[in-house]
Amino acid sequence: MTRTILMWCAALVALMTCTSCVGQRQINELAIVTAVGIENGEKPGTIRLSAQMIRPSDARGQTGAPSGGTGEPIYSALAEGETLFEAIRNLGRFASRRVYWAHNFVIVLQEDYARNGIEDMIDFFTRNHELRMNTRVAVTSDSPAEIVSTITGLEVVPGEAVDNLFRDNKIVSQAPSSDMKNLEEAYLSTSSQPVLARLSLVSRGISNKKPQEHGSLKQVELAGAAAFKEATMVGWLSPEETRSLLFFTERLDNGIVAIGCPNNGNKLSVEFRDAKLKVTPSYRNQQPEFRISLRTKADVVESGCDTDIAKLRADIERSLEDQLKETIEATLHKAQREFHSDILKLADVFRNKFPAEWRKIGNQWSSAFSEAPIEVTVKAKVNSVVLKSVGSVK
Repeated sequence: MTRTILMWCAALVALMTCTSCVGQRQINELAIVTAVGIENGEKPGTIRLSAQMIRPSDARGQTGAPSGGTGEPIYSALAEGETLFEAIRNLGRFASRRVYWAHNFVIVLQEDYARNGIEDMIDFFTRNHELRMNTRVAVTSDSPAEIVSTITGLEVVPGEAVDNLFRDNKIVSQAPSSDMKNLEEAYLSTSSQPVLARLSLVSRGISNKKPQEHGSLKQVELAGAAAFKEATMVGWLSPEETRSLLFFTERLDNGIVAIGCPNNGNKLSVEFRDAKLKVTPSYRNQQPEFRISLRTKADVVESGCDTDIAKLRADIERSLEDQLKETIEATLHKAQREFHSDILKLADVFRNKFPAEWRKIGNQWSSAFSEAPIEVTVKAKVNSVVLKSVGSVK
C-alpha cells in the first residue's frame, strides 16, 4: 500500500514538472501587427512591406500621452526584401519585439503589385500558422503604407477601423467581403476567379481644430473592387458595378438606388429589398448560354418630386428596372469583354447543371465564358410610396 502511494506521488510530481509553459510568449515581448501593406520595392524585383503595430501603452484611447509614451497608438515600420518572407524577416531590424501576426486585421495590396501577380502573398499567408483565415484582403491604388497608418473613423487603431468597415459593409453593399479564406478558395478553384475589395484615401474628414476646412483630414473609404484572373489583377469595378456583382457572389438582397423624378430634374430614393437573382444556364451549339432574372420589391423612402408619387408608381418601377439592368449588363460586359474572367461564378452554375459538358469545355472556360450569350431581365414592384419615418432608416 505504501509503495502504491509513493508511486502515485512520484507520478504527480512528474506531471507538475511537465505543466510549465514551454515556448511561452509574453505580450510585452511581442510586436502585435494589426495591418499590413504590400507593394513593389524601390529596386526591381523586390517587395516592400509596411506593418502597423500596436503601441500598447498608447493604444488605450486616451487623448494625452502617458508617461514615457508618444500619444500615437500605433508604430509603423517599412522593410524590403527579394521575397515577401525576407521583407518580413527584415522587420526585425526595426522592431524591438518579435513580430506577431495572429491579431492582424487587414492586408492591403498596392495595384501595381497586384497586377504583377499575388501568388507569393497567397502562399505565404496561408502557410503562416499565426495568421487567421478571416483576415481582410483589399487592393488600393494609393500608398498601402499610408492606408495602414491613417487613423480614420472612431477607432484608435487603423487596422481595426478598416475591419469594422468590412463588418458594416452590407449596409452600403458596394464592396465585396473579401478575406484570405475566400481569396484562397477562388485562387484554387478551377472555375471562379478572385475579387478583392478596394480601399482608397479620400479627403473627407473634418478637423476639430479647423472645422471650417472641410476635407482637411484623409479617411479610408471602402468602395469598389479589384477583379483578378487567377492570381493577377486585371481591372477595377466601380462601386455600382460591384453592387451588381454582389447579386451573383453574395446574394445581395437590398440596397438604395437614386433615380430621377419622371416629372422634373430632382431625385428620389428607392430602397429595393427581397431581391432574388436567378441564373439559368443552357448549352446550345457547343456553347454555354445564360438567362439572368432579377426580381425585387421596392419602397420609395425619399422624394424630391413635386407631385403625388403614387401616380408615378409605374414610371418609378420602370426607372428602377432600367438602372439595375444597366449596371448588371455593365458588370457583365467588363467581365466578358475586358477582363475575360468569370468573377460572377457562372461556371459553378453551369457545371452543376451540365457536368458532362463542363468536362468538355472546362479547360477553355475563359474563352467560352467571354463568348457566351447572356440575357438579363429585371422586374421590380414598388409596394409602398409612403415615406418611412426617420426612425426606420438603417
